[in-house]
Amino acid sequence: MYIKRFAPLERELRKHSVLLLGPRRTGKTAFVRNQLPESKVYDLLKADVFLRLSQRPQSIREALGPADQLIVIDEIQKLPKLMDEVHVMIEESGVRFLLTGSSARKLKRSHTSLMGGRARVRFLHPFISAEFANFDLKRALAFGMLPPIALSDDPREELQNYVGTYLQEEIKAEALSRNIEGFSRFLHQAALWAGEVVNFEAIGRDSQVPARTVREYFTVLEDTLVGKLLKPMKTRGKRKAISHAKCYFFDLGVMQALTGEMDPQPGTTAYGKSLEHFVWQELAAYKSYFARDQPLNFWRDIHGAEVDFVLSEKVAIEVKSTVAVHDRHLKGLHQIMEQDDYEIQRRMVVCLEPERRRVGQIEIVPVGEFLQELWSQRLL
Repeated sequence: MYIKRFAPLERELRKHSVLLLGPRRTGKTAFVRNQLPESKVYDLLKADVFLRLSQRPQSIREALGPADQLIVIDEIQKLPKLMDEVHVMIEESGVRFLLTGSSARKLKRSHTSLMGGRARVRFLHPFISAEFANFDLKRALAFGMLPPIALSDDPREELQNYVGTYLQEEIKAEALSRNIEGFSRFLHQAALWAGEVVNFEAIGRDSQVPARTVREYFTVLEDTLVGKLLKPMKTRGKRKAISHAKCYFFDLGVMQALTGEMDPQPGTTAYGKSLEHFVWQELAAYKSYFARDQPLNFWRDIHGAEVDFVLSEKVAIEVKSTVAVHDRHLKGLHQIMEQDDYEIQRRMVVCLEPERRRVGQIEIVPVGEFLQELWSQRLL
């Protein structure tokens, strides 16, 4: 079963080469197979292809035919020196490339420097709600949206296997190999801190590694696309905003598997955390696919007033896993309006209430309606 992806790559590939990055098993290979069936593909996961191209990178150029308009190199980070050959072909022949990879870290460390911008860098996220005709929020909050897990008859086992076999081995290979145990402890702590303002010293104490190493590990998570640090909004107003970032994982289910709390139950703190993380995933994918130039931040001041997400510095979004939003849930949305720096146009609470309503200028929005507005591009 293949689910067509929303990522607007096919139109872009008609004119440009693209470097498509995404964590392992987000569906890059399936996208190529199903949505670009006419392209010529070099899959570096195949031993014979890898060996041949590692020994003679120019064989791609030598095999180029007059009908070849789009060439795909899958898992390009396994052979970064191919980037130079791709660079030459883009310059000399005008052929377009789709290069896929699961780690920007290895490519950044190579001398190619992502071909000096000759390929547009794009990202493929896990499934989004709009890709399903009958989206199941309950399942998404239980196990995340990673394609093999979302389509599995046994998502719990698939998720555990993914974290154990794919994620930890790949990420550990990028970390300081002298302290694999320390990095494993860090992964667990980073997942526990997901959605919270990161405290490097506290995570270091609990992980039993120095705070400076924790900072390096977070860089590893970002470079391998597994984690993302969400930065706070800048402010010059009278209520000083905090400067530390929050961390989110690329997939809710992966985060929960690392903490050991899969399938959280309604009414629990873990469930609220899961709903917030899910909304983050949807917003991050929307920004990546359709609003790359629009900032996505959070806001929180030194007195504890907070807004979970602010999109394009215009839409303030608070996420609450409740069926009855009360005044105490609106504190951050009230306080952000006191800032002279921002031009907030909409304030909303995304929640589990059954009907949409208003409290003054604040919109109370059921999560399903929020998702429809987001993916129909009516949020702004």
